[in-house]
Amino acid sequence: MTIDELQGSLNYALRKCFTDARYKLQAPITVQSNDLTSSDSDMRAQLVTAAIAHVPFDGWSHETLSLAAAECGLSDTQWHDYFPGGLDEVVELYGALADDKMVSAYHEMDQVPTPTHLKVRTLILLRLHQARGHSETVRRSLGFLAQPQHAALATKMLYRTVDAIWRAAGDTTTDYNFYTKRATLAAVYSATMLAFLADDTDDLAKTEAFLDRRLKDVSRIPKMAKPAQVFVTGLASVVSRATGMMGRRPFRW
Repeated sequence: MTIDELQGSLNYALRKCFTDARYKLQAPITVQSNDLTSSDSDMRAQLVTAAIAHVPFDGWSHETLSLAAAECGLSDTQWHDYFPGGLDEVVELYGALADDKMVSAYHEMDQVPTPTHLKVRTLILLRLHQARGHSETVRRSLGFLAQPQHAALATKMLYRTVDAIWRAAGDTTTDYNFYTKRATLAAVYSATMLAFLADDTDDLAKTEAFLDRRLKDVSRIPKMAKPAQVFVTGLASVVSRATGMMGRRPFRW
């Protein structure tokens, strides 16, 4: 197989993984409503923020959102008015808010590294350090997304995160590398998230070391022969471990 044929095959495989997610991102986060006011958007964000403290106990559930609604001065069922798409829409906004927070913190830094792989590293670590205070919510979120009926949502949210990281890092590619970069980073990010959940150090030292080893893959993106396989393997790892394997088997550093 020639290089051109290989690139064509990779492009096709990666488009099947990410194209739907990419174009869905052009629409607002809301699944059902395109007429949100500024106050509606603020209340949606408040509800998700309030829910984070309850997710470790009740998961992403109606009970959690009812408690969050009460904290926001709403009736226990009124959260439905702000999330007509149900819990899927709530979890999607949770991920989008985390992406936005990560990117905002990155742009507020006084100094950012020049090499692209260090920019990517900085962004991922910002995301993980921001999540340290609610790691159990992250774990419950992975469990929610690991359910078969949420596979499309999981792919969309993973794509959104890695796309936000690459764009913040200054990526402007439009050829097949657009997909190879995102597919490879998806595997790196997914594996690092699992390392984060298993990290028992106070400063996430194990996670940082794990990420540094995995980022060597990102530096080889243009040379990789099977980025689609790397992505699928990484996503499969997230699904299997999020459904309980991590609790029964030590994480491999």
